[in-house]
Amino acid sequence: MYVKQISVFLENKSGRLAEVSTTLAQAKINIRALSIADTTDFGILRLIVNQPDLACTVLQANGFTVSTTDVIAVAVPDQPGGLSKVLEALAGSTVNLEYMYAFLAKQQGNALVVFRVDDVEQAIEVMRRDGIEVLPSEQVYAV
Repeated sequence: MYVKQISVFLENKSGRLAEVSTTLAQAKINIRALSIADTTDFGILRLIVNQPDLACTVLQANGFTVSTTDVIAVAVPDQPGGLSKVLEALAGSTVNLEYMYAFLAKQQGNALVVFRVDDVEQAIEVMRRDGIEVLPSEQVYAV
């Protein structure tokens, strides 16, 4: 149920993000979801890709600083209040939501959202208990 997220440390300079995208494209790796947080000097690019292990290897070989983190991907009904149900389930537990971002595509009428939490196992348990669909990694990578 875990999805492997890749985090890439990027200097905040022109063309650096394009270099990541080009490097992945040349290796035939498809980006499924992404988020970037930046400061004046650097940024953290977070990616879900279809081949995370290969992506790490290729990026590192091209001089990028890369790490991986376990996250979960959740099917959220694409309707008003759909996200609220998921967030309320987490709020009613001891799981801390660190950050989240959405996928570039929908699946079966649902929006797909990535959640980084402090306790992945407990978050999965809470979501399943509340009838929220947590997607297996294979399904996420194939979106």
